[in-house]
Amino acid sequence: MMRRIGRHAVDCSLVVNTFEKPRHLALVLESIAAQAGVAGRLEVIVADDGSRDDTAAVVAAFAEKAPLPVQLTSEPHAGFRLARVRNRGARLAAGEYLLFLDGDCILPRDHVAAHLERRRRGAAMIGSCARLPENTSATLEAGGLAATDLAALAPAAELRALRRQCRKARWHALIRHPTKPRLVGNNFGVWRSDFERVNGFDERFVGWGQEDDDLGLRLRAAGVRLESILDRTWSLHVWHPTDPSAGTRWRDGPNVGYFLRRGRLTACRRGLVERDAAAIRWGLPHDLETEPLARALAGVVPDAARVAPGTPCEIEIVTRPGTGRFNRAAECRLVFAAADAAVEWGVRRVADRVVRVAPGDVAAAVADAG
Repeated sequence: MMRRIGRHAVDCSLVVNTFEKPRHLALVLESIAAQAGVAGRLEVIVADDGSRDDTAAVVAAFAEKAPLPVQLTSEPHAGFRLARVRNRGARLAAGEYLLFLDGDCILPRDHVAAHLERRRRGAAMIGSCARLPENTSATLEAGGLAATDLAALAPAAELRALRRQCRKARWHALIRHPTKPRLVGNNFGVWRSDFERVNGFDERFVGWGQEDDDLGLRLRAAGVRLESILDRTWSLHVWHPTDPSAGTRWRDGPNVGYFLRRGRLTACRRGLVERDAAAIRWGLPHDLETEPLARALAGVVPDAARVAPGTPCEIEIVTRPGTGRFNRAAECRLVFAAADAAVEWGVRRVADRVVRVAPGDVAAAVADAG
C-alpha cells in the first residue's frame, strides 16, 4: 500500500521506519512537525513494516494538519525486514538528501536544520540516540511536545556517552580506520545519489541487525566518508520493551554470518533494485568451452556483462575442474567447484568463497553470487 499526501518538490526526505508502535510514531511525527528553519524543504515518508494496529490512522491524522508533505508506504508483515522497509521509503523520496530515522526516536527542534547545514558532497552524516528512561518516556504525550525542550530530557550519562562516541568517530576518521565509525541506522543522512550508487540497503538482511553496518561498509567502498554529527545533534529514543528478535549478543544475531562474509559487493544485488546477471560486471575463466561447469557458466552470464581478461570486475569466477586462475581486481572472487573436484590451496587462499555446484545448478548459483 502506498499513500501520498501533499506531494511537492523538496530537497530533503525524512524516511521514518515503524512497526506497531503508534504512540511512539505519533510523538516522532510531532517532533518532525516542530523542526525549525526547514519550511518548504522537507517531506516525511513513513515506511511501515505491515502494522496491524492504528499506525495508518496516526499517519493520516498527522498528514491532515502537518505543515509538510507526508507519504505512507506499507505492505503485509512477513517478519522483520528493516532493510526492505527503508528501501521502500527511499524509493518514494523526492529530495536529493535522505535522512533515516527509527519510528521510536524523537528529534530536537534543530535536528534537520543541523543535518542540512552540515551536509556536503562525498560524505554521509552519522548520528546516534540518547536513550530516555522508562519514567521519562511515559510522561511524553502527543500534542504536548511543542512546549517541551526535548534536548534537555537526555540523561547526563547518555550525553557523556554521545560525546565519547563523537570523539572516537573523529579519531577513527583521522587515522582512516577501515570500518569505523560505524553507521547507525536509527539516525543518519546520506545523499540520494550515494545511496543509489550502493543500491541502498541489502534486502538479504532479514531479522534483526547488521543491515546498517553493511551499508556503512559499502558506502566507504564507494568512496563516501562517514562523519559524525553528534557534536551538533542526536535523536532521543523513547523507551519500549526490547524487540524479541534482538539478540542479547551481537555475534548471536541471525545476520552475523552473512555480514561477515568475504567478497562484499559495493552495489548489493538485492537492494533498491534487483541486479540480475546482466547488471553485474563478471570476470569469467578462459576455459569456458572445455569444462562442464565453465560451459554452464557461459550459458548463464550474458556476453555483454563479461569484462576482458585483466579488466577489473565485480565478481570473478573460476571453475574446478578447470585451469583458470584469479587474475584481475575484483570485489568478489568465487570458485564454482563440482562436488568431488579438488581446489588447490593457492586458489582457495585467494578465493572469497568456494561454492560446490552441479552444472544444472549454475544459474541459481550465479543468481545468488555476491
